[in-house]
Amino acid sequence: MSLQILVSDDDSTIQHLIKDCLELQGYSVILANDGEKALSLAMKYHPHLLISDIKMPHKDGYQLVQELRKLPPFRLLPVIFLTHQHTMEAKINGYQAGCDVYLAKPFEPMELIAIVKHLLERSQVIQSERLFTEHNNSSIDNNNNFSSLHLTNREKEVLALIIEGHSNIQIAQQLYLSPKTIEKYVANLLKKTDSQNRTELVSFAF
Repeated sequence: MSLQILVSDDDSTIQHLIKDCLELQGYSVILANDGEKALSLAMKYHPHLLISDIKMPHKDGYQLVQELRKLPPFRLLPVIFLTHQHTMEAKINGYQAGCDVYLAKPFEPMELIAIVKHLLERSQVIQSERLFTEHNNSSIDNNNNFSSLHLTNREKEVLALIIEGHSNIQIAQQLYLSPKTIEKYVANLLKKTDSQNRTELVSFAF
């Protein structure tokens, strides 16, 4: 499933330029022409990243991001402000509102794509670490079956993703490791838990 990006801009030409650039990279793009609609679409679709203009009808970019940041699901949402407002005051206001990157128009499409990739990769690392911590605390460290297995932190991380139902390739992508390395970790987990397959491993975990 492709990563989803919300683009909020009242200029339809800019909207579709960004949309075309991102879709060529394999991303799914949702468009909004004002801040109010962008907020509604964010609540509905929970995009992986937001690209927003600042000056828009009904709700400007500052208000949009400030309101999103108040909601737990969007506190770590990567945000790019893409705007004609070039003043230092506007930039400071942008970062204070909660944006991650402030990019001036006119922009270079390849620069925007590079920023998007960087923010999404960083976001996936953060989500992976949160997932590991949650599972490590709730389903592994609190399970007496694992107290004597002496799993490494990486093995616990791989196990947490196996419990989530991820394939070896998906785990490799999330942890930035090779599939062969993940296969070795899975083999170690099977051996330590005396499991024959992933299904038995997950059953053992629970």
